[in-house]
Amino acid sequence: MFMNLLKTIKNNLLHPYALLMYVLFIKVTAFQIVIFDNKSFLHLLFVEFPIWALALTVLIILFKKRTWLAIWLYNLGLSTLFIVVMYYTRYFSTVPSYYDVKQIYQSHSVGGTVALLGSPFDYLFFLDVVLIIPLIWFFTKKSYQITFPKVKHWAIGLSSIGLIMTIIAFRYPLIDVSFFAKEHGYIQSQFVQAFERSLGKAFATNDAITDKELEELKGNHYVPFAKHSTFGLAKDRNVFVIQVESLQEFTINQKVNGQEITPNLNALLVESAYFNNVYQQIGAGNTSDAEWIMHTSLYPEGMDPTVNVIDDTEIPSLVRTLKANGYGTSTYHADDIEYWSRDKLYPALGFDYIYTDEEIPNEKEIGFGPADEVMFEYVESELPEQLESHEKMYSNIITLTNHTPFDMPKDYQYLDLPEDYQGTYVGNYLQAVRYTDEQIGKFIEHLKETGIYDDSIILIYGDHSGLHGAPVTEKDEDILKEILGHDYNLSDRFIIPVIFNAPGIFNGETHSQLGGQIDLMPTLLNLLGIEHQTQMMGHNLFQYKNNLLGMRYYMPGGSFISDKLMYVAPSAKLPSALYNRKTMKKTKNTERMQEKVDNTLLLLEHSDYIRHQQTDQ
Repeated sequence: MFMNLLKTIKNNLLHPYALLMYVLFIKVTAFQIVIFDNKSFLHLLFVEFPIWALALTVLIILFKKRTWLAIWLYNLGLSTLFIVVMYYTRYFSTVPSYYDVKQIYQSHSVGGTVALLGSPFDYLFFLDVVLIIPLIWFFTKKSYQITFPKVKHWAIGLSSIGLIMTIIAFRYPLIDVSFFAKEHGYIQSQFVQAFERSLGKAFATNDAITDKELEELKGNHYVPFAKHSTFGLAKDRNVFVIQVESLQEFTINQKVNGQEITPNLNALLVESAYFNNVYQQIGAGNTSDAEWIMHTSLYPEGMDPTVNVIDDTEIPSLVRTLKANGYGTSTYHADDIEYWSRDKLYPALGFDYIYTDEEIPNEKEIGFGPADEVMFEYVESELPEQLESHEKMYSNIITLTNHTPFDMPKDYQYLDLPEDYQGTYVGNYLQAVRYTDEQIGKFIEHLKETGIYDDSIILIYGDHSGLHGAPVTEKDEDILKEILGHDYNLSDRFIIPVIFNAPGIFNGETHSQLGGQIDLMPTLLNLLGIEHQTQMMGHNLFQYKNNLLGMRYYMPGGSFISDKLMYVAPSAKLPSALYNRKTMKKTKNTERMQEKVDNTLLLLEHSDYIRHQQTDQ
């Protein structure tokens, strides 16, 4: 009897289904360790593993005639998914949701960077597909059949555990995707996100707050918009907004090897108001989210590119407000209009003229589109006719060349970099920034030569960081330390330059109060002396000195940036951290920290409330 028992146990332990589960558990464990640094056996066994195992078990039950093919395809798909998640996390420093993975068709934007993210060891995730599963099939095909009676009790058990853990996950608030996935399971986090998104609520609240209450949350005394000291200073001027791809603030007024990285932008500062303490606030939509924030002064969706949750509904926007005040409006971006669903975004915002890769000549191609010089020349060619048709113009111009992996042809490398910078990610980035700066300078000269410049206000800002994630190596960090004089930190990464250029109005002033991309639209409208009909989440940077900023996606949910502090909430791999924002040294000054967390979440919730009102109309 004892020998029969041992034989039964051995047969069960060596049953092909059991062997497949061992392999799957090892794969899921490797994924959890790499992505979340999670080594808890109990968490793996009862939270993460059951859902993946259940999916495989269901396939085995459904595909009775093609069982092994289904098993092989499942593991191949799982290995591919894990690799995609791993690479995405290395570049963006956040764990992707199914929203992000389904955007894989847009991967050409970082296609050249993929080679910088990988390691040969990553492909051990495919070891089971090419070796282990074929071996299990070969050695067990004559002895065992994987049939429904053999696995039904496993299916029942796994279903029960998976259902319980998923129900538990739904009882917790989803503030940060990565942290939620670590605590409650990656698949469970996808279920919760899909559920919340299907209800159309995400973080949204139904409570409205006034402009006065909004400023009080940020620590300011409210002043009506039309009573600001800058109201109408640039009234009736032409407006040019230049959103510069991947431009970070540290490049401004910075020299390398005795050469200015941005000589043309530096020269422009003489007749500008320069804000050197403005943070990016984009979400998963990256450049398109920067466009959204600029034109609505609302926070982006965060987990999903904002363009994915809008249609062609007419959204109250900077564009529509300017049109109501006599402006013709145009937007230029030398890329596919369907990329990041701009075919939906631009009509929703209300542009009169839309120019993308269908109109802008595909000449002097760099990266995945025409060089910036081609795009600016196209803008110059269209302006005369537009100014004949409209008394004044709003032109939204988005550069493209300064884009990862920043691989510039030699003829377009204007900097003479030190030898140890050559071929580095930072070195390539500096060359790309310098090229785009040159094209902006030529465009400004054109505006001066044609007499447009003196009657214009020009807003130039960066859309997001260029130097982040796995492509930034230790050598790159050493170069950045040499340039900056300190270790490259989160503020260096997130701060973008903001230049309001207006000849006759500004005379080289620099403003260092805290700001965010969400403040650009209200600041511009105030200078133009135009009031927006719907509430904006940002404020006039010239008027208010205090601020409180939220950021989705690139900082864990619950994080905030205030005048003195930067709080980084716990993430998938790291505990929470509180920094003195000026020194970026960790601090224990937790005074009013929870209040700031709560106020930041309220700002995000209210922004979502406004956005849902607008997009659901």
